[in-house]
Amino acid sequence: MSQLKQLNDRIISRVNANLSEFNFDTENFVFNSLEHEKMLKFYAFYGITSQHPLYFHFRNSNIAGSYFLGKCYVGRSAVYKSDIRGDELKRKGEEIQGAKNIPLVEDEMITIKDSLLYKTLVHSNSHNPESPEEFGIRNTISAHYANIHGSTLEGCFLGPFATVDLMNLHSCIVGEFSYVQAGELFHRKIDPGTVWIKNQNFEFKYKFNKDILKNYIGVNTQYQPRGIIYDFVKDREQDFERLFDVMVLDPIDAPSSSAVNRYAVIRGKSRIGKNVLISQKAFLDSAVMGDGSNAQENTYIINSTLSGNCITAHGAKIVNTDVGKDCFIGFNSFLNGKAGSQIEIGEGCIVMPHTIIDSKGPIKFPDEHLVWGYIGSADDIKNQTIALDDLAAIRESLTIGKMTFTGKGSVFIEAFRNRLRQILLANGALFKNEDNRGHAQDDQNISYNLIQPYRTGQRKGLYPSIRIKP
Repeated sequence: MSQLKQLNDRIISRVNANLSEFNFDTENFVFNSLEHEKMLKFYAFYGITSQHPLYFHFRNSNIAGSYFLGKCYVGRSAVYKSDIRGDELKRKGEEIQGAKNIPLVEDEMITIKDSLLYKTLVHSNSHNPESPEEFGIRNTISAHYANIHGSTLEGCFLGPFATVDLMNLHSCIVGEFSYVQAGELFHRKIDPGTVWIKNQNFEFKYKFNKDILKNYIGVNTQYQPRGIIYDFVKDREQDFERLFDVMVLDPIDAPSSSAVNRYAVIRGKSRIGKNVLISQKAFLDSAVMGDGSNAQENTYIINSTLSGNCITAHGAKIVNTDVGKDCFIGFNSFLNGKAGSQIEIGEGCIVMPHTIIDSKGPIKFPDEHLVWGYIGSADDIKNQTIALDDLAAIRESLTIGKMTFTGKGSVFIEAFRNRLRQILLANGALFKNEDNRGHAQDDQNISYNLIQPYRTGQRKGLYPSIRIKP
């Protein structure tokens, strides 16, 4: 156990050195999050498919309760109950499109060094052209239910339920429940509850009211999470525990073109359509998944209906809600309808990442609208939504309530629609006549393998160095 504690001390010192200008100390978070005995309790597991290059290398690390798929290296790190999903990594021979195309000379790998990822999702592929074959996370700590999506990090701290998306960060702090997609950031501190998307053509920015945000997601003096959203997830954690007790479970009834991960919870009268992807650590209870829809990691769909080709991004929670066709529900959103007072999302809507809809009465959103921020009643709709056509007409700037948008609205909408199509294509929603295979088809036959740590001695809690390749 002594070497495990030394590992944690080393991670703390490296991250603190990178964040010294902010006078930010990660020690309280680490020591109040990691219970060393729990790091012995859960095995790690990795998946093998014929569709993904195979390479796993774990060295001087703890990876308790974590899931790995695709090419991964973990060195001198603690990756606790995290999902490292490398099924969208770039392949040898592909080119990164840009001013000058960059050919890949080897398969991309997720590389995690001197970092602590606590109940964190890592997914997609690196959008850092400086290291096209490596999705790197170094000297970084991320807290409960953060998302690291296609983002390389060096010397950063991500607060609970934070998301960094398709970008690169150096010596940055991202506050709890913030979503950032802003290219490359150096030595920045992002306030809690910030939703910020920026590129050369547009900028979208919204910041939650502090008093509202703290009810849903806040942190105490040890940077441990609290609030309605955290309680929602915490209350359902035990439902996943049984999945770790046995290796083989009865298969879930689903069409042959759909994939339901063995580490997903499916309860109640749930129905799964064609070309549907249910990822690991997704939670469905009396959910209807229309054809081509998906439930990504850490999503919760309860007493709700998703029509065709709906995307539920990582960490989104959909309760007592009816979602129309071709909708996007963004990262870590919380759609909290009530029994008998459903939320209705019209067709073609884009619900921005980290949106909270929590109304005591029924609430309905028109088709083809952008939705963001906090909506506590039907009266809030006018200040938290805009028709996509109206946004597309913006050429300079727009302010609605606490949201500001600058730039070309048409480019923003087109970029979003292109990305949604790419997600549907990657997930296999558009599969037909053996064309457009994606995760829903390729992930049907994953074999799972277990790894366990040392149980005694100085290395207690560490996993033996293991290299697994074809």
